[in-house]
Amino acid sequence: MTALLEISDLVKTFGTGEVATRVLRGLSLSLEEGELAALLGPSGSGKSTLLTILGTLMKPTSGHYTMLGHDLIAANDKELTAFRNRHIGFVFQFHNLLPDFTALENVVFPTAISDGRETPAARARGRDLLERMGLADRINFPTANLSGGQKQRVAVARALMNGPELVLADEPTGNLDSASAMQVMELIAQINREEGTTFLISTHDEKIASLCRRQIVVGDGVVTG
Repeated sequence: MTALLEISDLVKTFGTGEVATRVLRGLSLSLEEGELAALLGPSGSGKSTLLTILGTLMKPTSGHYTMLGHDLIAANDKELTAFRNRHIGFVFQFHNLLPDFTALENVVFPTAISDGRETPAARARGRDLLERMGLADRINFPTANLSGGQKQRVAVARALMNGPELVLADEPTGNLDSASAMQVMELIAQINREEGTTFLISTHDEKIASLCRRQIVVGDGVVTG
């Protein structure tokens, strides 16, 4: 397999002087193309900070991070925004959907922002993704009228809209009942198999982690397993 991303000696410190808190302490990690990996560790272990850095939403204090051959530490903000929009998708515990927008409008939104408008091709892809998520009969529903599990499936479709190589998911099933959580994970596994999208899923749920082919354990700011 080919490495999608590699990070080494990643350090992240918040604050300075006596109040400085080092969250990441020289963390190193690689992900291969097409992996379905779970990110495990107790609260405060650095999982969320790591995901934020991997998503290029925050830079580390020091260390190295390359993805698809790009040095993402050296990149400026404009370059990071363009890279993120093209290559990285996000799914959050709180789905962050626009409640007055329909499911389709929410899914197409990332492409509409980057292209400056909604295109017929984008709407067609959005419809296809929602149908694959089992939401063909909810495409034109405002997301405020959807169940929690349906909203999270919309969020997964939105993350996939631009065809990213990497999807970062931060507790994506944390607010769902067990049946809805399994449905979301089955869809993620299906996308991973069929499209080769790499997923890194932060979770406290051992059952969710067991559905991933690799488990990465973080503790005290480093990879411990």
